[in-house]
Amino acid sequence: MALAAGATFFAAQTAEAADKTLTIYTYESFTADWGPGAKVKAAFEKTCGCTVNYVSVTDGVALLSRLKLEGAGTKADIVLGLDTNLVDEAKDTGLFDKSGVDTSALKLPGDFKDDVFVPYDYGHFAVIYDSQTVKNPPKSMKDLIEGDPSQKIVIEDPRTSTPGLGLLLWVKSIYGDKSADAWAKLKGRILTVTPGWSEAYDLFTKGEAPMVLSYTTSPAYHMIEDKTDRYQAAAFSEGHYIQIEVAGLIKSSPNKELARDFLKFMISSGFQDIIPTSNWMMPVSATSEPLPDAFSKLVVPSKTFLMSPADVDKNRKAWIDEWLAATSGN
Repeated sequence: MALAAGATFFAAQTAEAADKTLTIYTYESFTADWGPGAKVKAAFEKTCGCTVNYVSVTDGVALLSRLKLEGAGTKADIVLGLDTNLVDEAKDTGLFDKSGVDTSALKLPGDFKDDVFVPYDYGHFAVIYDSQTVKNPPKSMKDLIEGDPSQKIVIEDPRTSTPGLGLLLWVKSIYGDKSADAWAKLKGRILTVTPGWSEAYDLFTKGEAPMVLSYTTSPAYHMIEDKTDRYQAAAFSEGHYIQIEVAGLIKSSPNKELARDFLKFMISSGFQDIIPTSNWMMPVSATSEPLPDAFSKLVVPSKTFLMSPADVDKNRKAWIDEWLAATSGN
């Protein structure tokens, strides 16, 4: 009788967990066929007895914009894919709750710590070039800005994408008050500005332009998946701006315990093992196996730029307006 009662209770618990769906808002490259989304979903569902449901938009900035539009009525339990440049603006919405996750053991470039957002990977922005086309790649931001205007670059829009915003902050970190002049000079080398990273990188790999704004880790993808070192990152003497990607818990989530379990899972090896060779970014904590050899061949920036979230929140609109004015028109 006791055994029967126990079996009934266990079955009820399992059925209850199986009925739960964790809704994660994220960006499209995370859920793309080649991205980490499917593996992360399978790995977490093994532990939670729940269903992970992704809702994806173009890029990280677009993700925050959608969240603002939805407000307290959002269906998201977790938002995954913002970065440190957006966390203060995200907190200003009042939609996020403290994570409850101990991240004190994580060691990140820039020493980012936060009690709301949990970092899950990072990477330095870089100009990726096609070595079959570009024989003298830029060795600095100055080289990029003042270089041959016939060799074009595809960049992302800072209004909709985190890489686009990252480039904006990278230029601002180097040029400060003279950033508008730098953008005006760079304008002649820009083939097009895309809403997100995926569109930009797709144009680059199709040969539409010999350079694209991406990450120092991007060549690892080509070395491992395509077996080629054709695509390389240009090492800039001034240093590189870093992106630290984060996820946060929505205050109105009806599945907070489950959501917190996912946030804890993000900094475990079960999640971190997936990141380097699917999201092609650096892990924030130990992986169960050493990274592939290709990662030892990547550019290591001599200096890391990272602005405080408060500075970005305070100035983002003005700096985007400056970028628009400098790059639009003739």
